[in-house]
Amino acid sequence: MKFRKLFVVLGLLVVVAMVFSACGGNTANNEPVDEPVNEPANEPMEEPTDEPMEEPTDEPVVEEEPMLGSAEYPIKVLFVPSVDVDFMIESGALIEQALGDATGYVFEVSVPTSYAATIEEMCASPEDTIGFIPALGYVLANQLCGVEPGLASVRFGWNVYWTGFYVARDSEFATLEDLEGATWAYPDAGSTSGYLYPASIFGDLGVTVGETVEAGGHPQSVLAVYNGDADVATAYFSAPLLPEGNWTTDMAPDVPDDVVEDCAVNEEGQLWCGDYRVLDARAAVTTDAPDVVQQVRILTLSKEIPNDTMSFSPDFPDEMKQSIIDAMIEFVSLDNEACVQSLCAEAFYNWTAVDTIADENFDGVRILVAQQGITLENLGE
Repeated sequence: MKFRKLFVVLGLLVVVAMVFSACGGNTANNEPVDEPVNEPANEPMEEPTDEPMEEPTDEPVVEEEPMLGSAEYPIKVLFVPSVDVDFMIESGALIEQALGDATGYVFEVSVPTSYAATIEEMCASPEDTIGFIPALGYVLANQLCGVEPGLASVRFGWNVYWTGFYVARDSEFATLEDLEGATWAYPDAGSTSGYLYPASIFGDLGVTVGETVEAGGHPQSVLAVYNGDADVATAYFSAPLLPEGNWTTDMAPDVPDDVVEDCAVNEEGQLWCGDYRVLDARAAVTTDAPDVVQQVRILTLSKEIPNDTMSFSPDFPDEMKQSIIDAMIEFVSLDNEACVQSLCAEAFYNWTAVDTIADENFDGVRILVAQQGITLENLGE
């Protein structure tokens, strides 16, 4: 009996040992064996987006260039600084407006610092520039980069003008030869009437002038004589208006002696000597020198010179030229108040009309340029 009880007890111990082994024998740190030990952490899912992905491209984005004649790309209009620069700049807006109204293009008027600077800018901007330049400036610009003529100015029926040699009225100068050693004032080395023609004439006559003064403009040259800073000035000469008939080249260039004391400026700013209206460079200085005719006389004139031009830079679009030429023909008139207050004014270029002109009209000027060896680089040397 005792053995049976002992056998039962031993059997129970074996069962308990087997249960203990199955439930806890493989747990090293009292952790359940069915717990996952290397599961990755649950990370949040990336939210989807509705924005489309940008497609890669190999082509660069090219911005459209503005059209010539637009507000973003105006046509440049350059005037040489031959007269009253302040007046030219102030009245430039009238020219911009008139040309713009007539053509639909946008223009930008400016006055460079010199004749040479005007030529350089026309050649530096070959596709978009109009220059109002004299014959010498045109020849140099044509040689340099192929600038082309558009129109020539007309002043009271004349499509030519002259160099006037201006001296003090009480001076003893009677001929150009008398100017040997004299102080010479000229407007700019790029001026046709102010420098090219007189330099050629002095050379042909064998006259060696003394000190030279680059005055900066035609009016300033005349004022140099008026103020006693020079013995002779060279500047443009335009024919006077006579009481009867027209002035001709066989007449004296100055007004008759018996009307000199009557010279005065009227309410319109015009210079009259009796019934003679003065249109030469002296008429441009009456604000500073109202008695200029009483103090300064004309010694003599050069031969005829082609009038100044409106010219186009070499690559200016042909399809735009004619509308601009037509607009200028319409604009330049003494019946047009906008022109009277700008380009037609005596303080500006005193244009009264325009005419066509061709490149061959400047062949005489080319001869003088070649004879004197003038280039843009050695102007005035």
